[in-house]
Amino acid sequence: MMIPEPSDAEGRSAAEPAPVIYAQKVTLVEDAVTPAAAETTLAHAAYATDPAAVTAPMSIAPESKSPMEGLRISSQSWRRGGLGSKALVTFTLRNANDYAVKDIEIACAFTRWDGSHLTDRRRVIPDTVNTRSRRLYAGVLVGFVNVNANKAKCSLVTASRA
Repeated sequence: MMIPEPSDAEGRSAAEPAPVIYAQKVTLVEDAVTPAAAETTLAHAAYATDPAAVTAPMSIAPESKSPMEGLRISSQSWRRGGLGSKALVTFTLRNANDYAVKDIEIACAFTRWDGSHLTDRRRVIPDTVNTRSRRLYAGVLVGFVNVNANKAKCSLVTASRA
């Protein structure tokens, strides 16, 4: 006959505190430090000695606006294709930026006639829209949709500078 041995929990009293673990000081290795992290560390060190000496981070480029700020869909419509299961979207993109925009991603939400949500589809347009211009995209295949889809609303997701 085997008798079970007492567990570790039975040997301790409830009033005994849990052991405390202390972390040691961690130092940075020079090879692992990125230039931005090194500048931040230098800025913190300078601030610790003289707060007036540090007025702004050292390497911040002037903020440029996102390509999405000047890009918009001005008109859109959709129709069915491929025996009624594919969504073909026609839309016009307007680029008001001072630079060309490429790799534009759109997201289309499809709903029933009563407004209840059915399907979301995304598509990347691997084309370039020139500076301060517009471009019509006719019959872009967005993907398969539910046969009950009645309405579609497309919006811009991302874009990048050309």
